[in-house]
Amino acid sequence: MLKGKTRNPRKKFFLFSGTLFLIFSIFVLWFTSQFTYQRGLDLLSEKGTIKLELFVTYLQGVLEKYESLPELLAVDKNLVNTLQNPHEKDRIAKLNRYLETINSISDTADTYLMDSEGLTIAASNWQAERPFVGRNFSFRPYFEKAMRGELGRYFALGTTSSKRGYYFAYPVRKAREILGVVVIKINIDHVEQSWGDREDSFLVTDPDGVIFLTTNQDWRFKTIQQLEPAAKKRIIASRRYPNASLTQLSYVRENRDKGWQLVQVNDSNIKKKRDHLQLSRQMSEAGWSVHIMTDTLPVRKRVLWVNVMTGGILLLTYLLFLLLMQRQYRLKELSRIREKTRRALQRANEKLEVRVDARTRELTKTNKLLVREIKDRQQTEAKLRTARNELIHAAKMAVLGQMSAGINHELNQPLAAIRSYADNGRQFLEKGRLEEALWNLEQIGELTERMAQIGIQLKAFSRKTSGNMYVVPLHGVIDGALEILRPSIRKHDVTIDISIIPDHLEVQANNLLLQQVLVNLLGNAVHAVEGLERRKILVDSYCKEERVIITVTDSGAGIHADNLPFIFDPFFTTKKSGQGLGLGLAITDRILRDMNGAIRYVKMSEPGACFEIELEKAQ
Repeated sequence: MLKGKTRNPRKKFFLFSGTLFLIFSIFVLWFTSQFTYQRGLDLLSEKGTIKLELFVTYLQGVLEKYESLPELLAVDKNLVNTLQNPHEKDRIAKLNRYLETINSISDTADTYLMDSEGLTIAASNWQAERPFVGRNFSFRPYFEKAMRGELGRYFALGTTSSKRGYYFAYPVRKAREILGVVVIKINIDHVEQSWGDREDSFLVTDPDGVIFLTTNQDWRFKTIQQLEPAAKKRIIASRRYPNASLTQLSYVRENRDKGWQLVQVNDSNIKKKRDHLQLSRQMSEAGWSVHIMTDTLPVRKRVLWVNVMTGGILLLTYLLFLLLMQRQYRLKELSRIREKTRRALQRANEKLEVRVDARTRELTKTNKLLVREIKDRQQTEAKLRTARNELIHAAKMAVLGQMSAGINHELNQPLAAIRSYADNGRQFLEKGRLEEALWNLEQIGELTERMAQIGIQLKAFSRKTSGNMYVVPLHGVIDGALEILRPSIRKHDVTIDISIIPDHLEVQANNLLLQQVLVNLLGNAVHAVEGLERRKILVDSYCKEERVIITVTDSGAGIHADNLPFIFDPFFTTKKSGQGLGLGLAITDRILRDMNGAIRYVKMSEPGACFEIELEKAQ
């Protein structure tokens, strides 16, 4: 009952604090979301305003470049004379070429001249498939405005070319009489191309809200508001946008006092409708409205990220609070347990003191025995190390003993040749043939050097080693082992192929011990191919990461599967009596382990045996 009473208040506290934390977190996350979202929209609005100003300035610059051109052309005498004499073919042909030249120089799309009835009498595209000459454009608003004596402006799709263009029209006068209208058409497609790589979408609408210029081609000839039936009928009658759907692109979801709107775009390429921030500005001189639409998805992502961070901080703070409270409860509990334990330990301590005295005497005796045993083991290990070194040296001597017959044969041949050369040299001297005698003496010197090299190699091989590790060139070690085994290799006519990649490959090892390893392996390989028709041994050396791999492969009968588990055991051998003690591979394995290396038997698909040595690469 007492235990239950102590736990209930703690449970009630944690339940109350958890509920309070949940309510507080919901409020903080809601407030953070609202603040971050509003702040993100304000930043988008500030950036969008700057971009919109740049775009409007750019558009104004494009239009102002051509605005004064029709007024300059209107005072040209060629245009005035042609309007006064519209039936003179030579004059019209000359004017066509003149307008073509003006059009090319000014980089406009088209330049043409209409009479007071709207009939085109000369045009820069007079050589095109569908020239303007002979066509009546009196229905165009720019013609009507020019005939009233004002500068006409208009954007529309060409009824002849079906290409978008902005038109400037100006009246051609004689005194105060308006004889006709000169019109230039400029191509503003390059505006979309120049601004099309922006992450925002730019739109230009006419007074009816029809999008005729946009960096998003899918939005072209749609409206940003619902068209009135009368306005739609008027647009169709003026043939301003032939075959255009005039569907509504977006609708306003929220207006803000700061001059921007939140709109939802009905884009067929986007499965889910998303909110866009829309900023607008009027170009009163052109009668346009310029808009910029920015997707609010980055703002919503930032809101999500801020909420995750805020929620994480709140959760971490709450967990730290719980840990602190839990620690307080634990400290109180530990204090109670500590006092209880102290009393129990005091009673146990009194009992232990008695037992410790008794056990101390026993441990003292045991410790003396352990010290004596440790000394004995250290002495035994020293003897084992000495015995192992002696065994390695004995193995060398055994190898030399087995090769003694071959070495004797290797020395007897030079000795017999020396005696023969000496006898010949004496006879040549008696006959006075000094050159022949000198040649025989040189041959004797070379044979003596060869015998000395054999003796030096055997002497170095038989010497005991300290076991120290240093950088060893692999090429020299292999050559030394082959020199020792050369009599046996010649006797049995064995072919040995050596491959070292790269040639200067070096290992971290002991020179004499590594040479003994190779002598053991190559000697076993020579015995394995003895008496066979194909007597070949292959020695490969290469790098593998930071290790060096050496493989010794023979063309012998291989090792039977039943013997593989025992080949590295001391005194295990499959050779005939007197040919080996079964220590070669065991000693080889021990030597390589001491040099941080390893040896393993590699199974082959063809007859023969393959041993692989792994050593550290020299740094």
